[in-house]
Amino acid sequence: MTTAATALPLLALRITAGPVELRGITDDLLGPLADLAIDIHDPDFMPFDFPWSLTPAPDMPRNVAQYHWGKRSSFSPAQWNADFAVFHEGEFVGCQGFSTKDYLITRGGETGSWLGRRFQGKGIGTAMRQVICAFIFDHLDAEFITSCAFSDNPASLAVSRKTGYADNGVDRRSRLGKPAIMRRIILEPANLVRYKHDLAVEGLPEFRKSIGLDTDEQAAEDKDEEK
Repeated sequence: MTTAATALPLLALRITAGPVELRGITDDLLGPLADLAIDIHDPDFMPFDFPWSLTPAPDMPRNVAQYHWGKRSSFSPAQWNADFAVFHEGEFVGCQGFSTKDYLITRGGETGSWLGRRFQGKGIGTAMRQVICAFIFDHLDAEFITSCAFSDNPASLAVSRKTGYADNGVDRRSRLGKPAIMRRIILEPANLVRYKHDLAVEGLPEFRKSIGLDTDEQAAEDKDEEK
């Protein structure tokens, strides 16, 4: 029987490593995700380039649903987002994502994530970043991963450092109408600091095909390169 996951294999993708589990964000997870998003950071601090977390609580469910539905509708090998609900010891704790454009050519993209405030400071952010990076390198054949964080967000920068990212320049951005320094960082496979648990992945063959890997055309190109 055809399901939503048949049309978009991301929804059936699951990555498990010890107590950490990343799941494709299905509709039943949108409400709990919105509940978590209501309390991520202090009201006088903005860690995000786009201040979506300032959405009033009554509007957050609609905004979260529209965002993820929009990313689903535009998903293609040319440009895609892989956003995951993150569970730690069975409890829903936050969101981990990877976004990319022209992946079949560039073999790279950018990570982004957030945790509900009550789950911060426990090492979960580092674990879920290490898990997603290992997945992207080991199972999607990536050659680099980028990320970024404002210079006054030491917690995010610490997660990146513990995962093995290196400095990659700075940008000057407008944040809530004021200038702010954004630090760019980059990770290559050899520098990845791996999570202490190995990964188990469900739904990988279907997902790889959905982003243009393992197609008949790709296999033919690989054979030509080997000649």
